[in-house]
Amino acid sequence: MMRSFAIYRLPQQGGKEEGIRLDRPYVLMIQHEGQPRSLRSFTELNGRKGFVVAPFAVTTEQPILLIEPNEVRTVERGAWYEHRSEIEESVFGGLQTISISSPSAFSASLGRQRYHIDFSNFHSHLINGEFRKIVLSRCLHEERREEVTPLTLFERACELYPRMFISLVYTPLSGLWLMATPEILLEGSGRQWCTIALAGTMRYREDVKWDIKNIQEQRYVATYLMECLEHFSHQIEEEGPYTTRAANLVHLRSDFNFVLDDVRRIGELIRALHPTPAVCGLPKQLTFDFIRRNESEPRRYYSGFSGPFNPEEETHLYVSLRCMQILEDHYRLYAGGGLLRDSVEEQEWEETEAKLETMKNLFGMQ
Repeated sequence: MMRSFAIYRLPQQGGKEEGIRLDRPYVLMIQHEGQPRSLRSFTELNGRKGFVVAPFAVTTEQPILLIEPNEVRTVERGAWYEHRSEIEESVFGGLQTISISSPSAFSASLGRQRYHIDFSNFHSHLINGEFRKIVLSRCLHEERREEVTPLTLFERACELYPRMFISLVYTPLSGLWLMATPEILLEGSGRQWCTIALAGTMRYREDVKWDIKNIQEQRYVATYLMECLEHFSHQIEEEGPYTTRAANLVHLRSDFNFVLDDVRRIGELIRALHPTPAVCGLPKQLTFDFIRRNESEPRRYYSGFSGPFNPEEETHLYVSLRCMQILEDHYRLYAGGGLLRDSVEEQEWEETEAKLETMKNLFGMQ
């Protein structure tokens, strides 16, 4: 029987100079007894610690989950393979099949035609002025590769994506998820915290030139974050926007470093931040409700957030992007993109294709 666990690696340290790479260790957190704590609101995180797995939309079937580990191990990258068999046995119990969810009612791929229908529906509300921005996601279904274990996929992600937060997480309610995300929701400890506005997407190249659509999309997110933070801090510093790379893509990023006025309100801060316009839209509540009613397939834990949570010592919460759910006989890969009034369908489709490559690259599915 599989235990609830999280294995993660934070993005590389330093590395601003070309060729320098200071690898972070792998961290293993296992809950040997009982089930992860199920929470219905982000304020219930106040005073708790563990590894958080939160969905895009909190429901009875998909609550906020808090793994409260009995065992925490930090393993340097160089020593990882010496302990690999033992770790695999600890978390998987020797099992490599996961029976936690039935296949989707949709076909193996969401398909171009389904995206066309969704885009037309979403975009019409931008044209009529109801929304300023809305994020449309899609889900791609691929046959399970039995010869590739989940732990192998995690290791490949760590090797391919040193600038990203990599995690492999399992609970009975959420299922098994692999993530390689560049987007910080909230990091810090005590009173010193940071978050980022990450939006705008292009394929990586040396001479990046951002168009008005991407600049405007990123500015929406940055403005929203500043307005949220002003309710929780009187000392906020913003840096950016600047171009940052994530695998085969580049994004526009702004950093926000701030002093939290009251550390007892960390749950309220998370509730205000999530979901940001980077994964939802503006106005927030209107687009959030519309996405839940109209997207072709539920997002589940995609575009939620996850990571180690201990506000007194160290917290690293990342938005659950570039991720997939690993099921018994197939994978669900997720990707999305922000739509504005002047968005072009074919360009938005190509952006989701580029984002899906992050997971596809792990097992040669391109």
